Amino acid sequence: MKSRASSSSISMQAAILSTSPPNYSPAGHGGNGNTPQPPSIEFPTSPQGCTSISSDAAVLVTHYSHPKHPLAQLTLPELFACAGCKEYGAGKRFACQECDYQLHEFCVLSPPLLRSHPLHPQHQLVFHSRPKQGGIKWPKCDICGKSCRGFTFRCRACSFQMHPCCAMLSTEITFPELHPHPLKLLPPRQLQLSNAGESLVSCDRCKKRRSGGRVYRCAVCNNYHLHALCAKPLINGLQENGFQTAPDHDKPSNTVLGTAARLASQVVIEFIGGLIEGFGEGFGQALVQSINPRGRPRRRSPTRPSAEATTAASN
Repeated sequence: MKSRASSSSISMQAAILSTSPPNYSPAGHGGNGNTPQPPSIEFPTSPQGCTSISSDAAVLVTHYSHPKHPLAQLTLPELFACAGCKEYGAGKRFACQECDYQLHEFCVLSPPLLRSHPLHPQHQLVFHSRPKQGGIKWPKCDICGKSCRGFTFRCRACSFQMHPCCAMLSTEITFPELHPHPLKLLPPRQLQLSNAGESLVSCDRCKKRRSGGRVYRCAVCNNYHLHALCAKPLINGLQENGFQTAPDHDKPSNTVLGTAARLASQVVIEFIGGLIEGFGEGFGQALVQSINPRGRPRRRSPTRPSAEATTAASN
């Protein structure tokens, strides 16, 4: 089933809505027919029939993770760190107007259950607001290979888990801005590993090999590969808003502003360095002229009389 961030249909209402904790809400039920239904987003396993809303519809939700203030649906180009899944995003979000609390759109609208998800069809996945406890390291997402530090979908029958952003992916994805052909998810057994445990398959986007996470391959030419991790910026708004993921896939940087900031900082550093160098040189010369090696003031050498003074004295 194809999954694409730009094609995810969203059904929402222009009202103040309340979302209860997904762990305690029955899937697909939101009260009686007179109760406003919370906004929803279409994951790969969501039922068909969702309708899109107009762009001028105002949406406010009261999310269980931030009950003090309502969250407004906004679209801003700035980078933000999601308070739910602890990953970065840009563009669409739900943000508090009173404090700096922001959530991905797919984190706010995650369903309590994912049944027969194409990335883990054998078991249903339950939404959890906190990562799995135990161990000295954060648990890893089985799709992107990064740490799960917040909102996750987890399987109760096995150890499978994934981020809400990864749950927007499927076994086949289409991103024309990256590659003109559909990309199919490779089974883990098809990934050959080196002696160091790294995949022998190099991603055509980041040009690197990874030891964890899943990989997509072109279904037509078979020579284009894409990490599932490298597909996430096209879902969480980073790609659309000009942010480039760092080589270690930590905090992204803006491709335009990052270059300008580096140039500006270099100019400032060189300017300050010149001031320090000039100050230090002048201060050093004055110190050498006034202090001898033993630490006592140096005697000034007698000045040589000029020729005019010598002539005047002889006369």
